[in-house]
Amino acid sequence: GRALLSPLRGAPRALRGLAAGPEMHFGFQRVTEEERREKIYQVFESVAKRYDVMNDSMTLGIHRVWKDILVHKMNPSPGTLLLDVAGGTGDIAFRFINYVRSVRERQLQRKLKQHQNLSWQEIFENYQEDKFNSLGDSQVVVCDINREMLKVGKQKAQHLGYSEGLSWVLGNAEELPFDDDKFDVYTIAFGIRNVTRIDLALQEAYRVLKPGGRFLCLEFSHVSNPLLSRLYDLYSFQVIPVLGEVIAGDWKSYQYLVESIRQFPPQEELKAMIEDAGFFKVDYENLNFGIVAIHSGFKL
Repeated sequence: GRALLSPLRGAPRALRGLAAGPEMHFGFQRVTEEERREKIYQVFESVAKRYDVMNDSMTLGIHRVWKDILVHKMNPSPGTLLLDVAGGTGDIAFRFINYVRSVRERQLQRKLKQHQNLSWQEIFENYQEDKFNSLGDSQVVVCDINREMLKVGKQKAQHLGYSEGLSWVLGNAEELPFDDDKFDVYTIAFGIRNVTRIDLALQEAYRVLKPGGRFLCLEFSHVSNPLLSRLYDLYSFQVIPVLGEVIAGDWKSYQYLVESIRQFPPQEELKAMIEDAGFFKVDYENLNFGIVAIHSGFKL
């Protein structure tokens, strides 16, 4: 390999950069775009099976509450078409299905209350018909770049009994395998910081959303309180990789996950990027003092 490198070694820096592509962060390392894609793929391949356990231990279970809040903020109605990107574990998809089902249930109860004078037979038929379509044409498409993560999500879906209104697609956030103007809502939860080109992912989110569609992103963000920030750093860098080693036998992957959180653009910066992609009414809500934030925007 060395002989091949020698002509480049004397070459000017600019030329060397061109040959390898622009450098990027992989955690705190500098790597090329291709290397970063490959390394991130390996991280998620290696953590897929222990991902849920690890999320619980890393966030003390709070990631579940954050995901609940995201779906409540979305407030989907029956008939909503959702695309959940980097959602291989199914966490957002299952919550979405539960939420839509409970909205349908309430609608059904109201409908039956209004029809006090229906015969028992009519009520029964009405109920059966609605029960059969418990999602009211809602669909959620889970798109993930990583086969292992999708496999884990599918197994969970089977185990938990989710099948109706749910599909799984292998695809890259930076070039989504979907038509324009297709979805009502696009979500990405703890996925956007692992995308190599955030700007491309945001443009794609914009492209696949219908006019009037909503973009929602849940991601680790930046803590403004200095004392909390120090404690959080201490926990992140001293505790989390150790947990990774103990729980998943994988120190390096969790070290990367922590570093990738620190390299991620802060709230205002991400907001500007989302606006650059064409979204309107972009805002964000900090949860737990900015440990995570939910960014929201609309395609008009």
